[in-house]
Amino acid sequence: MSNEKSCCCSAESCCSTETITPFNKNDEWVTGEIHTPKGKVPVVSTKLHFKDVLGAWKVRWGMGMMNYKISPGLYAVGKPDHTSPVLVSANYKLTFDVLRKELSGLDCWILILDTKGINVWCAAGKGTFGTDELVDRISKTGLSEIVSHRKLVLPQLGAPGVSAHKVTQGTGFSVIYGPVRAKDIKAFLDSNCNATKEMRTVKFTAWNRLVLTPVELVAAAKISLKVFGVLFLINLLAARPFGLPDFIAYMGAVLTGTVITPLLLPAIPGRAFAWKGWLLGLLWTLGFIWYNGWFAPGFLLLAIGYLLVLPSLSAYLAMNFTGSSTYTSFSGVIKEMKIAVPLIALSTVAGIVLVLIESL
Repeated sequence: MSNEKSCCCSAESCCSTETITPFNKNDEWVTGEIHTPKGKVPVVSTKLHFKDVLGAWKVRWGMGMMNYKISPGLYAVGKPDHTSPVLVSANYKLTFDVLRKELSGLDCWILILDTKGINVWCAAGKGTFGTDELVDRISKTGLSEIVSHRKLVLPQLGAPGVSAHKVTQGTGFSVIYGPVRAKDIKAFLDSNCNATKEMRTVKFTAWNRLVLTPVELVAAAKISLKVFGVLFLINLLAARPFGLPDFIAYMGAVLTGTVITPLLLPAIPGRAFAWKGWLLGLLWTLGFIWYNGWFAPGFLLLAIGYLLVLPSLSAYLAMNFTGSSTYTSFSGVIKEMKIAVPLIALSTVAGIVLVLIESL
């Protein structure tokens, strides 16, 4: 970290030597400090280092996700002063990194809320990116004494958690909702905080969906290890041991629910995620059974069992993806689960019974 220090205090005021936001001096993304009337604020780089890229890759695969966060508080980009804009974000480091790398050439403040290491959209739904936390963070950082204006730029996806008029009543700061994507923040600020229709449009492309699938795969893998352990014990007694074809059938259903369904989400008929996963899981299972000749009389119970179990597995895994999607709402998820979960459970239990009858 460089020893760069600057000051945004006016000539009439004295800068405090206290640190507003604690940080690790070994963090490569902190490049210096800036002095303000309320204390020292860390200056952050807009360039991502290898450690940042590696950290993002790890959390995409579900490693250390809940601990991938930074200290809440106030940060600086460039050399902001009392007139510089204030951007509000979450303390999930992946979110923070996505924002700061788009701020090259800007002088601004970043107010980070304590969202417990959760991204803006999910934290807004949980209430941690919310009115009370925003009001409290403004007070704790002494923001009103650092900037002379009274405007905050919040991410659009954080709107469900924030009551703008209550923030104004409690702090005097007005809330402006910025663009959906961090890459549009420069253009948004340059246009005097006027967002275009494109900036307001929430997109969830095939690539956006695909990059979210690794964490679903890892979660499914943890469950699968337990399933394989049970199958190993059953094989010690089974007249028809579970072998490679069964493994392929199972893994195909897992990939269908965790990868194929999210990837093809808009193209699959229906609205419910569980239905979409079940439908593709059914197509996979039918194709697999037909290819292996399991529609023959000697394999009929096995075929019916797998037709009950595997599509249900795909449906359950696809339904998990609702937590990563902008396609649904919290109430929609609750409604879907009330219907889908009992049906998935009944189908799975019935299928397992038939498969065991055929195998033992």
